[in-house]
Amino acid sequence: MEKNLTNSRLDRQNILNNEYAIQEMQKTFEIKGVMFEGRIRFIKEQIAKFYEVDIRTIERYIEQYNSELTENGYEIIKGKRLKDFMKEYNFNVADIDVGDIPRTIPTLSIFDFRTLLNIGMLLVESERAKTVRKMILDIVIDTINMKTGGETKYINQRDEDFINSWYEEENYRREFTDALKNYVVGGNFKYATYTDKIYQSIFREKAAEYRKVLNLKAKDKTRDTFYAEILDLIASYECGLADVIKNNSEKVGRCLEYSEVDDIFLEFENQKLYKPLINKAREKMASRDLAFRDALHLKLKDYITPLQASEYERFLGIKSQELKERMEEAKEVFKRLKERE
Repeated sequence: MEKNLTNSRLDRQNILNNEYAIQEMQKTFEIKGVMFEGRIRFIKEQIAKFYEVDIRTIERYIEQYNSELTENGYEIIKGKRLKDFMKEYNFNVADIDVGDIPRTIPTLSIFDFRTLLNIGMLLVESERAKTVRKMILDIVIDTINMKTGGETKYINQRDEDFINSWYEEENYRREFTDALKNYVVGGNFKYATYTDKIYQSIFREKAAEYRKVLNLKAKDKTRDTFYAEILDLIASYECGLADVIKNNSEKVGRCLEYSEVDDIFLEFENQKLYKPLINKAREKMASRDLAFRDALHLKLKDYITPLQASEYERFLGIKSQELKERMEEAKEVFKRLKERE
């Protein structure tokens, strides 16, 4: 999906929160700065020189996007911090090559590498910035592909919580399908019908719509692509609905008609206890799929937020492993769980 970084703060922030992509960009873009308080820093003159624009252009963008740039590393230093920075700057001035900083200045604007990129995502006057934006987008895609082995379809399975959620949902799924089989009239199409109702209640899409958004193939299992939080909420629906359907059927002494099950479902999904869980699940799925899978759930676009650095660590970091590796580690655990059934 094509992204225009100059128009979308969400897309900009998703990139700037992805520390793995930032590390790759630092290797790619050659601009020397000052190591200060553990980070490479730059001054306005360096930013202007890098993007081949007038320093007044940079100042105008700082004023217009101050809040965003401050969030991503821009700051004004003074006092002892300014003196400490000046010492490091003067030591590296030959490499920096943008001239001296007047000794009498009371404050100084400094930027880190994320801010340098942030400004490049905003600048429309600079051809260099346009090139940088394209390189940024390519590096983000390459980094995610490198971390996931080129397959983001199952990036959800790199979460250490996935296996337990997947296994538990399988159990509750059986309870739900058994309740439909034993206590609801009709043939096999009722399973797909009420599964779709659950999906629509949680993330506003039928199974076919969800599969189209993720471009799943016929052999791909829909539930194998769900994040742990989605599986947990689906399991909660299935468990609760199975119990209510069974109790209502036993109360009237017969199998329930579809209209009766529809009424049960409507009352069930409108319980207020589910509202915060549904909102959280929608936010997680919509935001992660946009950032990791480049998949936009149009019906959930109002729930999309930038991913935090912890989310990138969770799905791309050293602790994330492929499903087959974790399945091997969990084999004995699953075996003991099945023996209890």
